[in-house]
Amino acid sequence: MSEAAVEPLHRALGLSDEEFGEIRDRLGREPNRAELAMFSVMWSEHCSYKSSKVHLRTLPTRGPHVLVGPGEDAGVVDLGDGMACVFKMESHSHPSAVEPFQGAATGVGGIIRDILAMGARPAALLDPLRFGPLDEPRNRYLFGGVVAGIGQYGNSIGVPTVGGEVRFAPCHSSNPTVNVMCIGFARADELLYGKAGEPGDVLLLIGAATGRDGIGGVSVLASATLEEDAHASRPSVQIGDPFVEKLLIEACLELRDQGLLAGLKDLGGAGLTCAASESAAAVDLGADLDLDEVPLREPDMEPYEILTSESQ
Repeated sequence: MSEAAVEPLHRALGLSDEEFGEIRDRLGREPNRAELAMFSVMWSEHCSYKSSKVHLRTLPTRGPHVLVGPGEDAGVVDLGDGMACVFKMESHSHPSAVEPFQGAATGVGGIIRDILAMGARPAALLDPLRFGPLDEPRNRYLFGGVVAGIGQYGNSIGVPTVGGEVRFAPCHSSNPTVNVMCIGFARADELLYGKAGEPGDVLLLIGAATGRDGIGGVSVLASATLEEDAHASRPSVQIGDPFVEKLLIEACLELRDQGLLAGLKDLGGAGLTCAASESAAAVDLGADLDLDEVPLREPDMEPYEILTSESQ
């Protein structure tokens, strides 16, 4: 029997033996499958920055014009006259190496949601990209797919790409660098935050229906080293829907304008687990989740799948 066939579940989910022991100590028992899946996504590098936060803390994050620094879905700077600029950049490199069109497209969708989560209207996209030399067939495939994915999603949702750059070097052949940035605008007094809410408030999940795409995206795909056979990781890549997200933008901004939201939180990496737990933990509260009420687009989804799906 191969080693992969007997690999413990926690390792398959990207957790080390030491981390698994810590989980058991904290719970005082063996975790069930849903709990283990939730720990695996929240303790991933993508969500916890466990190896990089020591370096991130050295970066400047405060200043007279900084309205929002690290800790929310996006940063905010004061433009004067009561207006604010909201901005965020992140990478979708691993998903784009596995499935270049959807990987890049959902990177656009995700970064737009981060801006929206602050109560701002997404206004423009910028895309700095790095690929290996185009004389290699795989690099041409990745380049074409990424550019098409960015263009199709941005055009469909109505947020223009106003700038970007692309460069080529051999070091990017094994894994392209696909960065996506979005900026948006809002009145400073209209900003929304994930750190909001009080006992009795309702967590409302809105957007596209939940499927199995994106399960394990942050723990098994985004935080791990790509295998030679990248096609095996394709189920971890999200499938975007820019037309639903366009409706989501207008719905959220209307809810903001009507004063119906205490706060807003992007549902992206680690799915419902991250969005719900971070929203509750930010105000030192717990939350009850009724998974039977989550709109699904695939039948017979298990609780751990619903909790960790990263469906856009």
